[in-house]
Amino acid sequence: MAPRIFLITGTSTGFGSELVDVVLSNGDYVVATARNSSNLSFKGANSTNSLLVDLDVTKQDSIEKAFDEAIKKFKRIDVVVNNAGYGLSGEFESLSDSQIRTQMEVNFFGLVNVTRKAMEVMRNLKTGGVIQQVTSIGGQRGVPTFSIYCASKWAVEGFTEAISKEVKPEWGIKFTCIEPGGFRTDWAGRSMAFGDKKNPAYDHIDAQKAMGQRHGTQAGDPAKAAKAFYELAIMEDPPLRCIVGTDAYKAINEKLETYSESIKKFEKLSNSTDVDGYKAPN
Repeated sequence: MAPRIFLITGTSTGFGSELVDVVLSNGDYVVATARNSSNLSFKGANSTNSLLVDLDVTKQDSIEKAFDEAIKKFKRIDVVVNNAGYGLSGEFESLSDSQIRTQMEVNFFGLVNVTRKAMEVMRNLKTGGVIQQVTSIGGQRGVPTFSIYCASKWAVEGFTEAISKEVKPEWGIKFTCIEPGGFRTDWAGRSMAFGDKKNPAYDHIDAQKAMGQRHGTQAGDPAKAAKAFYELAIMEDPPLRCIVGTDAYKAINEKLETYSESIKKFEKLSNSTDVDGYKAPN
């Protein structure tokens, strides 16, 4: 079987970097991208099995150029992994407007633009493929001090679910939202941004201290996560969503339970608004 071609965004650290290693160790080929690809280096990477290329998800011309280079070298792209992103932490009222917009620009709009290009390429080359969106358990539940991060990930989840229902089956384009919990990457360390100006009303929360304590103590091993990402990528019929991590698994089940209880509790109110005599179409 011919090697699969992976294009992965944000490969300088964390999941992205680990996933490149897994892809290469399985004999597949990789287009590893980062804002500055000259800093990238991977064990076992050579001019046959890999291409290191600059990709800034906030710049459309950068996205186009990266995909063009990938196709020129490998003639196709089978898996696109939207992994680039970062965490913005702080109480909502301590975040500046520009911080909020930048978070959405990278985590949502950047991902949207990479997804658009990936779909176009997979359809036009008639290869199909898998588009993986690395979201978060924070894309399924609200987490204090991560209001805008969660908003960006919830946005990705809704966007992806909708477009998965727009594509023709014969295009062969599949989507998976991967929802990790806490992992020992740089996400809670060097990569994290914090609120510009602390709102004094929030003396009961210290986001920076909380993240400092959490960094390096998370349950998740990034190398094992990368293996899970890879397994999902090569599945014949990948799921629309998959939780990754024991903490995330526990959290999603708690969420489903409370969600279900709430829906049942207000069932009467929810179903009280039809026009008199209305019959639902079959």
